[in-house]
Parts: sequence; C-alpha cells; structure tokens
Amino acid sequence: MPCVIVDCAIYRDGRRTEGPADFSDALDEARADGHSFLWIGLHEPTEKEFELVTSEFGLHPLAVEDALKAHQRPKLEVYEDSLFVVLKPVVYDDDADKVTTGELMLFLGDSFVVTVRHGEGAPLAEVRRRLEEDREVLRHGPSAVLYAVSDAVVDQYIEVAGELQVDLEELEAEVFAPMGGDTRNTASRIYSFKRQVMEFRRASAPLTDPMARLSGSGVPFVPEPMRPFFRDVGDHLTRANEYVDGLDRLLTDILSAHLAQMGVQQNDDMRKISAWAAMAAVPTMIAGIYGMNFERMPELRQPWGYPAVVLVMAGLVFWLHRYFKGRGWL
Repeated sequence: MPCVIVDCAIYRDGRRTEGPADFSDALDEARADGHSFLWIGLHEPTEKEFELVTSEFGLHPLAVEDALKAHQRPKLEVYEDSLFVVLKPVVYDDDADKVTTGELMLFLGDSFVVTVRHGEGAPLAEVRRRLEEDREVLRHGPSAVLYAVSDAVVDQYIEVAGELQVDLEELEAEVFAPMGGDTRNTASRIYSFKRQVMEFRRASAPLTDPMARLSGSGVPFVPEPMRPFFRDVGDHLTRANEYVDGLDRLLTDILSAHLAQMGVQQNDDMRKISAWAAMAAVPTMIAGIYGMNFERMPELRQPWGYPAVVLVMAGLVFWLHRYFKGRGWL
C-alpha cells in the first residue's frame, strides 16, 4: 500500500530503528522483541487498501468502519485487543474566516500504533519528529504516540481560539464604531462567525470525556506513568473549551447589541419620517382648505390674503422644525 502509507517505523527503547520494508514483517519483529512497537501512518485509505492492515493488526470491524467512513465525533472506544481513539484537528483560514476540521483515528495495541488521517489538518509529521527527539516519553510505547498526537491537536485548538479571538475583536470594534460603517451585512457576518465557533465546539467539547478516561485508571495499553501526561492534555483542553465558550457568549452579546442598535436606528428613522410628514401636513391641510372653491371664505378677496396664508404656513412649518429639532427628532 505505498500510496496510503505515509510512514512506517519500529521504535526500540525510545529510538527509531530500521525494520523490514513490509509492515507485516515489521509487526512480527516488534512483537517478538517485546519492548518495541510499530507505528504506521495512513492517509485516507480505501476499504480494500485497509483490509491487510485490519487482518494483520486484528482491528475490530466496527472501529475499522468508523476509520474508513470518517465523520465521527471525538471518542475513545476500548476493544479486546486494541484502543480506538478519534480526534478532530482544527484549522482556521484567516482570509476566508472559516474553521475546517479534519479527522485523525488511532488504533493502539500491545506493540503497535496505527494512525489514519483524513483531511489536511492533522500535524502528524511534526508530531512524529518531535516525539522522536524525546526518548524519555517515547519509551512508554504506543501510549506515548497517543499522548503526543492528542497534545498537538489540543495545542492547535488553543492557537485557533486565539486567532478567532483577534478576528472577533475586530468585528466587535466594527459593530460598536460611532458611525457604524456599512452594517448591512453585519448580522450575517456575526451568524457566520457563530457557525465557525459551533464547528470548533463540535471538535473540542466531546474530547473532554476521552481525556478524562485516559488520565484515570482502567484503560488498557495506557500505563500508569503516562496518566499525568493525559491529565496535562486535559487541562489544556479545558482551557481551549473555556476559550470557545467565551467566544460563543461574546458573539451572542455582540449580536444582541447589534440588533438593539438596529432597533434604535429604526426608531430614529421613524421619528424623522414622522417629523417631516407633520411639517408637510400643515401646509397641505391649509392649501387643501383654500382649494375647496367656496365663495365665502375668510380673506378670499383681500389683496393680502394669499401672502398672509403663505406666511402662516411658513411660520407653522418653521415652528414645527424648531420643535422637532429641540426634541431630537431631526
């Protein structure tokens, strides 16, 4: 399966060693040694490509189905001969203001780790490089790989949350700007931002329970010395989830403030319209009365009648303008 195998190596005593080119032989060698493990990384394998891995490593068919179909929530499942862990790395495109999630599945057994990556958000190459430089952690076996991958994913959560915070502060400044700017698309931008935060929450929030289980007792293939490492990841995850909750609450407050601003603006517009309508109604009413074509009307035949009526209309409009201006309607 050269097209889907990203990397394959045997680790002995915290060191990467060269093993057989065929991963089946490499697995046999790792199991025969007793103090080694095989780490094989796959990228979006098909069902046919994954069949040999399934049979050689003895993976549970339900876990294999989840790994192939993807679109899973973060979770931890314990099977008789292996652990199955699902993680969802998060990437934020600052130019498009969009959060995208990948999927990363890990199978852990007595002498092996199989990682299956979907999407481009999983930083496995960098994780493998850093872990190979830390022999003390790598000596703990397959659980060390799970820790390193989980730690990298959660650290990525915190970085993305920080980027979202910066963009949200810019949106907040725009909403509360004195002139308001072009607010026609502000509500849609807030809703779009809220969807991105929701996508982020779907990746980070469900991971809390698996991290709690891995830091406790009773999970096979995770030795006691590795539990503090998972507790540390859990602490970082708690901070990331608090970031997400804070972003969501702030977005709700910004949306409420924006809608309140729009309501106030609409009230101001209605008052201005009503004031101008009132000023237009006075001369219209007077002109309408004198346009009824009756013969006996006050000042109808007086030479000063027309200028007097025009002067009265202008005076009333001027008085209404001053009145509405003083009340803040204009």
